[in-house]
Amino acid sequence: MSDEIPPEHTTNYEQFRDVLSSFLIERMTGPFSKPKPKPKRRSRKSPSPPSTASSDDTELTADDLADFTSYIATAIFQTLPPALQSLTHYTWTDDPSLESLYPLPLTPDFTSHLLQTLDPSIPDSLTAYGITSNPPAPSNLPTPAEFLAPVLSSYVTTATTPPPPPSSTRGKVTACEICGRDWINLTYHHLIPRMVHAKAVKRGWHREDELQNVAWLCGACHRFVHRFRGHEELAREYFTVERLLEADEVRAFAAWVGRVRWKVR
Repeated sequence: MSDEIPPEHTTNYEQFRDVLSSFLIERMTGPFSKPKPKPKRRSRKSPSPPSTASSDDTELTADDLADFTSYIATAIFQTLPPALQSLTHYTWTDDPSLESLYPLPLTPDFTSHLLQTLDPSIPDSLTAYGITSNPPAPSNLPTPAEFLAPVLSSYVTTATTPPPPPSSTRGKVTACEICGRDWINLTYHHLIPRMVHAKAVKRGWHREDELQNVAWLCGACHRFVHRFRGHEELAREYFTVERLLEADEVRAFAAWVGRVRWKVR
């Protein structure tokens, strides 16, 4: 990913890039050939689009497509309003004005305003690669604004989807999220202990829709976490795996137990 994307926006950028990639692939109903001539673009630090070939029958490789997608995604993501760059289910539900500002599905009129702030090389590149066409030239291809409207709509939908319940996440986790052992049984640990759910909401520590956030841990790590701190401190300070792993005691235990190689019979 481009170094120009702030770390706090990494997840949103990757969501946007993945959405954009799916739409680009969908547009490729036939062989996707490198354009000729190479579209002009301004000097910038964004990832460069893939180099062009001397003939139209040279197809893009998977690496070419990945580079092209990252180049387009980075440039567009950087022009999105800050609220869209940091969009989550929680910000969407906490701020009703966002739904009014960005009503779904977003229209080409919305994206046309966005395109006015883009480096001209971006819509030019989309057109040069046969993804879009520039009016008024007649074509069965969408304009850049028409292409980007469903892309942005899909991104907003993805970013604001509520987290799944614990039972539906088990299949996605194959190793303990603390020690990394993948050959033993896992149980789910409420990152906000159930004993303090009511207090956590009443005192504003967490929203009600965060109470079912879980981590999948082996039995040893699960028991250690509950010995490590009391329920209230876990709820206030250690409510993500990342926060738990910032503690020296947790990392030391994870390193030790990770060397224990027995398997559950």
